Amino acid sequence: MKLENKPTIITIKNFTTESGAFFVTVNLSYQLFGLGLHTVPIILVNHALTGNSQVVGTKGWWNVLIGENRTIDTNKYTILAFNVPGNGFDDTIIENYLDFTARDVARLFIEGLKELQINQLFAIIGGSVGGGIAWEIAALEPKITKHLIPIATDWKSTDWLIANCFLQEQILNNSAKPIEDARIHAMLCYRTPESFKAKFDRTVNEELAIFNIESWLNHHGEKLQKRFQLSAYKLMNQLLKTIDISRNRESFLAVASKIEADIHIIGINSDLFFTVNENKETYETLKKYKENVTFQEIDSIHGHDAFLIEYKQLDNLLKGIFKLEKNISK
Repeated sequence: MKLENKPTIITIKNFTTESGAFFVTVNLSYQLFGLGLHTVPIILVNHALTGNSQVVGTKGWWNVLIGENRTIDTNKYTILAFNVPGNGFDDTIIENYLDFTARDVARLFIEGLKELQINQLFAIIGGSVGGGIAWEIAALEPKITKHLIPIATDWKSTDWLIANCFLQEQILNNSAKPIEDARIHAMLCYRTPESFKAKFDRTVNEELAIFNIESWLNHHGEKLQKRFQLSAYKLMNQLLKTIDISRNRESFLAVASKIEADIHIIGINSDLFFTVNENKETYETLKKYKENVTFQEIDSIHGHDAFLIEYKQLDNLLKGIFKLEKNISK
């Protein structure tokens, strides 16, 4: 039976965050797509900053990658996607965003897997902060998945990333139009000068008497303001800033070398957010201690957002994982 469900709520009880904040209950919602749960291999898809559990369907944000006869084929797999509690998609609101880290969300997702009686995943895949949460899940549960696929992300937030998250936080807390203005700044991190030149080339919107790049940025700010909550933006930005599987642990290597999954690191050569050099450094460090780790690169002028744009390249990089017939047995 094919699944495309509305969000279902799991109630996680007595949850304490890394910072010591205690919650009697946390609502964790999820959606399932593809074939029935526990009938075929399960893939966990983690959404990015403004995303949600609606990965496929009419409003699906990753339809180019996931669906019938797509790279991740819903005729062959079960697709599970959790909502980060507080992302606003399921009406859950977390006002004190500083209570949470990316690792806290990974812990909640693991609790969700337990509630669904999922002991083994075929793959965990996610881009940007979703990929960072994937790293955190694998660090907490080294045997949980056969494949770990972090895309346009890393196991830690760099100083550069933290600095941009700090600026985002300042805008979100102080601007008269916080969501719009923060989004405008963020788009400069998600794309590149080359991408803007190719798209706009200094052209002018005659009707508005402004540059087309300005009109485009305003459009993206207004568009997000209509569908995203301020509390959700603050929370997701906080999670992006706090990715670090080595925090309060011995070292990155001590943690990552215990992950049993095949790790498929995918970077973007023009990414200004999670730079490809950081991805290469992670790969070079890890491959000395772990054989089943690979690094592949998306070649694009479009920067961080290329993982949502260059779907043909992403298909080529991933099809070997998901399209081998031997994968289809449970």
